[in-house]
Amino acid sequence: MTGTYQMEREIRSTGDLPPLEVVFGSSAAMQTVRLQLARAAGTNIPVLIRGASGTGKEIIAKLIHRNSPWGGGPFVKVNCPAIPGTLIESELFGHERGAFTGAYARKAGRFAAADKGTLFLDEIGDLDPALQAKLLQVLQDGTFFRIGGQTEEAAEPRIISATNHLLEEDMGSGHFRPDLYYRLDGISITLPTLAERIEDIPLLAEYFVQFYNEAFSRRTPNFSEQGIKRLMDCQWHGNVRELENVVRRYVVFGQEEASLADIKRRDSLTYVPEIALDGDISLKQITRRAVRELEYKVISRVLLEHRGNRTTAARALKISYRALMYKIRDNGIPRIRALNRKNPAAESAQES
Repeated sequence: MTGTYQMEREIRSTGDLPPLEVVFGSSAAMQTVRLQLARAAGTNIPVLIRGASGTGKEIIAKLIHRNSPWGGGPFVKVNCPAIPGTLIESELFGHERGAFTGAYARKAGRFAAADKGTLFLDEIGDLDPALQAKLLQVLQDGTFFRIGGQTEEAAEPRIISATNHLLEEDMGSGHFRPDLYYRLDGISITLPTLAERIEDIPLLAEYFVQFYNEAFSRRTPNFSEQGIKRLMDCQWHGNVRELENVVRRYVVFGQEEASLADIKRRDSLTYVPEIALDGDISLKQITRRAVRELEYKVISRVLLEHRGNRTTAARALKISYRALMYKIRDNGIPRIRALNRKNPAAESAQES
């Protein structure tokens, strides 16, 4: 009871996170997460937070930090896929002046900045394989060198990682180091999708309405009872983040029916793989095939729109260039000319 009260008091005093009753709701899946969080917070064991995009992994990481003995220290986030592979080593470990072109001053990295606090490695599954070995070494002995530096540095941050990857599969394919995985996976917390906590949607929707009413100086009413039922019937592939975006648009425009119709329209465009029901069904195989086919379609379309420029396509897809190249190879996506032969309309549009 005391631990729960302390978490509530901490969140309410900072004001930058939702109240605990909103974060965890009433679903059994999130109550399990709440219990795991309470147990993990008091230790210095690395935590790996798993879950699909939009499930709230960063919020859970911040709660672990704030309710730990290191809660008074800094919380430093590293968004692994958002930092180019050529820069992420400098971001993590820092560099000396003149270490490379553009290094006009000495810089302390985020590993050092998180000393006596928490280093949050978001989407660790997208970390450049070449840097995984360096990160492993730092985690093992707590020391590192800045790029271009000769002096050994030391820091002791608490490590929390998050991923939407199946890291076990990434290890099997050689894209993630097993020794780093076992170093990071001290305590594993898996967040449910929004579809697995449907009963929490009314509370979440009400909270987001109130939040954005205050943020935008609006007086948009809560969703009607029928509107809430329709929200609970949606698929929510984008999870809580998608729900938040829908509610934000509703608050801005004040049109419940239009907001709900937009969700249904997007749900109707969702890819559903064909399933043979005349034999054994392997959910894992079906899911993997569906993901590959959907990735093929999405990446091919984005490449066409960007005239085959993989750098701008990666930026549009919000993944690293290296991750895009891996997906192109893994999914057997041909070059732009071959894609155009499969899509004559796109080819004629580019020629015009």
